[in-house]
Amino acid sequence: MPHKPTRPPNWLPPLLIAILLLAACRPAASEPTQPPAGATPAALASPSQATQPTTDDRPERLRSLTRDWGTDWTRHTIDYAEILSGGPPRDGIPALDNPQFVSQSAAAGWLGAQEPVVAVDLGGEVRAYPLQILTWHEIVNDSVGGVPIAVTFCPLCNSAIVFDRRLNGQVLEFGTSGLLRNSDLIMYDRTSESLWQQFTGESIVGTLAGEQLTFLPASLISFSDFRAAFPAGQVLSQETGYSRSYGQNPYAGYDNPAGTPFLFDGTLDERLPAMARVVSVRLDDVAIAYPYTLLAGARVINDAPAGHDLAIFYTLGTNSALGAADIASAADVGATGVFDPVLDGQKLTFRWDGQNIVDEQTGSSWNIVGQAIAGPLTGRALTPIVKGDHFWFSWAAFQPDTLIYTSDE
Repeated sequence: MPHKPTRPPNWLPPLLIAILLLAACRPAASEPTQPPAGATPAALASPSQATQPTTDDRPERLRSLTRDWGTDWTRHTIDYAEILSGGPPRDGIPALDNPQFVSQSAAAGWLGAQEPVVAVDLGGEVRAYPLQILTWHEIVNDSVGGVPIAVTFCPLCNSAIVFDRRLNGQVLEFGTSGLLRNSDLIMYDRTSESLWQQFTGESIVGTLAGEQLTFLPASLISFSDFRAAFPAGQVLSQETGYSRSYGQNPYAGYDNPAGTPFLFDGTLDERLPAMARVVSVRLDDVAIAYPYTLLAGARVINDAPAGHDLAIFYTLGTNSALGAADIASAADVGATGVFDPVLDGQKLTFRWDGQNIVDEQTGSSWNIVGQAIAGPLTGRALTPIVKGDHFWFSWAAFQPDTLIYTSDE
């Protein structure tokens, strides 16, 4: 039967990690301040209906943490009892609002070949956001290919998610609230000070409660794979204006498969281990998770959940950002890609030939971002499907109705 955890994570005492987080978030003397800034449904989650109580019913513990905020606390879609403090105060983990970028050759001086990056390809512009930087900032407010985006990463859920920052004619700018729900980052926008759940892209408290951000396709791949796929792509610079130990993982050992999630007070779905890695997709009326353990053996899955054709790819060569203290020397956990297999009206079927991912129809070879790199279709690309690479406990908490893929049978 599902259960609630009754003891702290066995990988690190909670008090110690709280101390580490607070120390990590201490600003350097010269750090810039963050002044307030003056859609279609998401593919991973659906918005809730906002409740509109007439009074502010925050519990005192939450009220004391947020006393000076400009948030409209009378509007919320969730129970305030679900919100916990993550330790640092609002903006204690500082978002990057004016990100700088460098060439791939310059980044290679400090970024390991197998280190994970979030790759974003929009409007002919491609950028990589290394997790060694995102781990310390969690949000980057940027614009790629003319699209205002928020690149987000919650280390506790291993959730790297990219959103379109446009909503109802406004461009929002996001910061970290210092609050968590189901162990997941709660963001806030600096216009209305509404709170937003990173995992779902939904506003859960404030004037915008019930509104939904649009998810954008992104790849969580190695720097080496990024360089091969996008030779002209730029890389987020370590010159952020903040003093952080980029390349070092402050959550060392957190991704232990036998471990327990930190600051998670929900019900664990025991169909998979809590810290198991899954690639997850929600399309209309179906949510499905593909375990990394299965993908590591199959390398390719052709699936059609509820009639939605999908091709799921897996390759080795991408390190964990949450295992070893030094990300460049961490364990190889691999990377995934999820794509629409229909190209020019033809549905392709993929397989692993022992060395490459190939399609049965033309024999072309494909890389982890869905580009044909050899054969008759060289230069063509599959359409990416919005997906997430998460720890199982977090996906199951927000998508309790999810299916788990078990085999082609």
